Amino acid sequence: MAEAQNIPAGSTTAGAIAVAAESTVATRMSAPPSFDVADFPVPHGREEEWRFTPLARLRGLHDGTAVANGTMKAQIDAPEGVTIESVERDDARIGKAGTPADRVAAQAFSSFAKATVVTVPKEAVLTEPVRVSLHGEGGTTFGHTVFDVQAFAEAVIVIDHTGDGVRAANVDFLVGDGAKLTVVSVQDWDATAVHCSQHNTLVGRDATFKSIVVTFGGDVVRLHPRVTYAGPGGDAELLGLYFTDAGQHQEHRLLVDHSAPHCKSHVVYKGALQGQDAHAVWIGDVLIEKTAEGTDTYEMNRNLVLTDGARVDSVPNLEIETGEIVGAGHASATGRFDDEQLFYLQARGIPADEARRLVVRGFFAELVQQIGVPDIEERLLAKIEVELEASV
Repeated sequence: MAEAQNIPAGSTTAGAIAVAAESTVATRMSAPPSFDVADFPVPHGREEEWRFTPLARLRGLHDGTAVANGTMKAQIDAPEGVTIESVERDDARIGKAGTPADRVAAQAFSSFAKATVVTVPKEAVLTEPVRVSLHGEGGTTFGHTVFDVQAFAEAVIVIDHTGDGVRAANVDFLVGDGAKLTVVSVQDWDATAVHCSQHNTLVGRDATFKSIVVTFGGDVVRLHPRVTYAGPGGDAELLGLYFTDAGQHQEHRLLVDHSAPHCKSHVVYKGALQGQDAHAVWIGDVLIEKTAEGTDTYEMNRNLVLTDGARVDSVPNLEIETGEIVGAGHASATGRFDDEQLFYLQARGIPADEARRLVVRGFFAELVQQIGVPDIEERLLAKIEVELEASV
């Protein structure tokens, strides 16, 4: 099944590294989640959720001056049995997975013309991925997409972003009871693109959800994956890799809200940075509520700085409201190449430049191999090689 359509627009520190690693909890935003953009004040950059974001480069997405005047070319290819619908905003599935948590997400919700709903029916086991290709053709666009994977179904969804433009969107994942869903979201925009998106996931009872976020392109990319649980036994794994180049701002802000008992979450994000003013931000918030006895959770962020002039802000946060848990922890690390690794490789006759490339490949290999879609894995490995040619 294939559907193709044009969607009309409806603190810098000198030197190599500046790192923020904080244990204070920042899960509470300056305004509560809301579908109404008027409920959010215009950010000024002093707010906790905006203090790392270059607001002037968001092209008006944050203050309401962005006008829907662009085009996003969309194509969805899906196996037989998967349904694709274009629905109005009063459809009951829209917003069920989560509510906009900041002004940009609320602006996107208020501005889309029609939403797309992709449904994997109950007990269906897809042998091929659902592929969503979004190619920006300039201007500003807003969007909302819902992926409804019903009870005991199994699916892989690949969302591929390319082209140019300014994009704000909400993406909802409904993972039914006992279902298994893997999502691969690739941000491979042109160098001048701006992309802000909130990913909302509702994990059903005994369901399994894996998210793999890959970010390479764009001038500013700010993604906000959020996971909640609809019942006990849910398992969420959030993986991510990013390669931040000179002048790019790439920001990933995660929230896992454990509100149901006996659920698991595991978060691993890895990034490499190179070039002057390359800036990566990773915020990992995990909230274990009083009702979430038996929770097992861990989050980790690792960053590899390849050149001078790059900056990383990494802030893992963990808030625990019950002592009846299996385990909870977090870690953050940022550094240069491991001199011992480089010495080991060079002592075995491997030239210095090739040794450095091998270290970076190994750094990312663990995550790339978990994608499970061969053509995407090959493409990403090739992209990493291109990036390495510029610095290593």
